Amino acid sequence: MSGRSEPAARGTVIERAGEAIADVVERWMPSPFLFAIILSYVVFVVGMIVEGQGPTEMVGFWYDGFWAFLEFAMQMVLIIMTGFVIAYHPRVNDALQWLATLPNSGRQAVVLVGVVSMTLAWIHWGLSLVVGAIFAREMGKAAYQRGIDVHYPLLCVAGYMGLGLTWHWGLSGSAPLLLATPGNEFIELGVVEDTVGTSATVFSTYALALTALSIAYAAVVLYLLSPSPTRSRDISAYVSEDALLERGSAAETTTDDADDLAVDGGTTASASDSGGSDDTGDGPLPAERIDNSRLLGGLIALTGVAVIAWEFYSQGLDALTLNVLNFAFLFVGLAIYTRPMAYRDRFGEASEAAAGIILLFPFFAGIQGMMAGSGLAETIAAGLLAISTPETFPVVAWITGAIVNFFVPSGGGEWIVLGPSVLEAAHELGLETGHATIAYAVGDAHTNLANPFWALPLLAITDIRAREMFGYAVAMLLALIPFLAIALYVIPY
Repeated sequence: MSGRSEPAARGTVIERAGEAIADVVERWMPSPFLFAIILSYVVFVVGMIVEGQGPTEMVGFWYDGFWAFLEFAMQMVLIIMTGFVIAYHPRVNDALQWLATLPNSGRQAVVLVGVVSMTLAWIHWGLSLVVGAIFAREMGKAAYQRGIDVHYPLLCVAGYMGLGLTWHWGLSGSAPLLLATPGNEFIELGVVEDTVGTSATVFSTYALALTALSIAYAAVVLYLLSPSPTRSRDISAYVSEDALLERGSAAETTTDDADDLAVDGGTTASASDSGGSDDTGDGPLPAERIDNSRLLGGLIALTGVAVIAWEFYSQGLDALTLNVLNFAFLFVGLAIYTRPMAYRDRFGEASEAAAGIILLFPFFAGIQGMMAGSGLAETIAAGLLAISTPETFPVVAWITGAIVNFFVPSGGGEWIVLGPSVLEAAHELGLETGHATIAYAVGDAHTNLANPFWALPLLAITDIRAREMFGYAVAMLLALIPFLAIALYVIPY
C-alpha cells in the first residue's frame, strides 16, 4: 500500500476536529462486547440505587431475562448473513462497476454512492453495509482510472450513509419489524396488546416522507462537503497501485461459475464445493451433481419467492415481518446463486460477520430483564414524560435513541433495552406506537455516524482507517441535527 499523502492545505476546522475525535475513538473505545458488559454493570448498580433492589434480586432479573430474545437474535443473524451473501455475488459487483462509470465529477461520485447506500439500507441494512463499501471502493478505482478527482475519505462516508441514516426506518428495521412479528417480546412484556403492522411504521406517510426528505438532504450535504479537486485525496493514497489496476474487487473472488465450475445443463460439479471427486477420473459423483444442481436449487428458490408473493397478495403491506423479510432474502439469494453448494459456502463466509450478534444479544436480553424486573424501565418512561409534550416527544425519542446508541451499538439490542420505556411514555401522551417507534429509530441510526463499530466491514473493504474518514462522518452527523429536529417536529403522522 502506498503511504497516505496529504493535501497542500490542512482541512477545515470541522474536518480536523472530527479526525482527532475518530483517532481517540480508534485508540481507546472498547469493543461492543465490552460495552454490553459495562452497561450490564451500570444497569445493575442503577437498579439498586434508584429502585432500591438488592444485588441478589438484580442478578435474578438478569438471569431470568438472559435467554428471552433467542428468536430475535437469530432473526438479526439472518439479516446480516443474507445481505452479505447477496452483496458478494459477482453479478452485483458487475452492476456496481457499471454504475461507477456514470459520474463525471468527484461531487457526483460521492452523491451517487451515498444515494445508493441510503436507498439499499431502506431495503436491507446488511446488503447496504457490504454493497456500500464495495461501491465506494469501485467508485474510487473508476475515478482514479478516468482521471476524476474525488476525495476518497468522503466517498467511504457516503458508502456508510445507509447505516448512518435510513436503515432503521426501512424494510429491515429492527424496531418496526419486531413489533410486527406475532408473539414478539413486547407483547409478552405487556407493552403492546397485539402486533403493530408495518403500515403504521415503515410504510406510514410519516416514515416515507422522512426517508425521502432525508436522502435528498443528505445528498445535498455530501455534495457541499466535497473538497475541491486540488484538495481531494484520491484512492491511490490508501490502496496499493496493483489493486487499483485490477478489474474487480474481492466480490469477484467469491464464486464465478465460469472460472470455478464445469456446467452441464442442470448439473454442475466442483471438487472445491463438494469436498471430493470421483477417484476413477470418470467425472463427478452423482452426489456432487446433486449438490450443485441448478435445477434443484432454482426450483426451491422459485417456490420460496412464490410463497412471499402470496403472503403480500393475501395480506398486503402488513405481511412484512422479520420472518417474512428473512425468508424473502434467503430465497432471493438462492435464486441468484442457484447452486445449493455454492450458496452454502457463501453462508459459511458470512458467519463471521454475524458472530458479534450471536454473542451480544443474550447480554442485551439480560439488561432488559434487569430494567423490566427492577422497575427501572418504568422510571425512565416517567422521566421521558416529565420533559415531553405530544408535540416534542418525537424529538425527545430521537435524542434518547441517539444517546443510548453510543453505549449499545446495535439497533435491535438498543430497542430491547429501552423500547418498552419509550412506548409506555408515548402511550401516556396519546401518541401512536408507530410514530414513537420511527422517531426513536431515527436516533439509533443517526449516531452510527460517530460510531466506528458498524463501519468495520467498510474499513476492511475500502482499506481506509477509521480516523481518516470519521472526520467527515462527524460533519455529516452535525449537519443532520437541525434537519432531523425540524423534520421530526413538523412532519405529521
